Amino acid sequence: MKIIDSITLGATIRARRKELGYTQSDLAEFTGFSISFISDLERGKKTAEIGKALQLIQEYYLFILRKMENRNM
Repeated sequence: MKIIDSITLGATIRARRKELGYTQSDLAEFTGFSISFISDLERGKKTAEIGKALQLIQEYYLFILRKMENRNM
C-alpha cells in the first residue's frame, strides 16, 4: 500500500498489527505509547505526532524481529 497521508499510514499500521495477531494493548505495552495514541494513529487522526508515529513504527519493527528470532531458537 502506498502511504500518501495520515489515513493510509494508519490503515497500514492497523492492517499489519492485525495480520500479526497483536492488539493495540500489545503494541502499547511494547512501545510505551498509550492505547489512545495508537488508536488515533490507526484512525489517521491528523493531530497524532509524526515523531511518535515514526518511533512507534521503528519499535514495532524491532519487536517483530525479536519475535521472529525467538521462534527460530
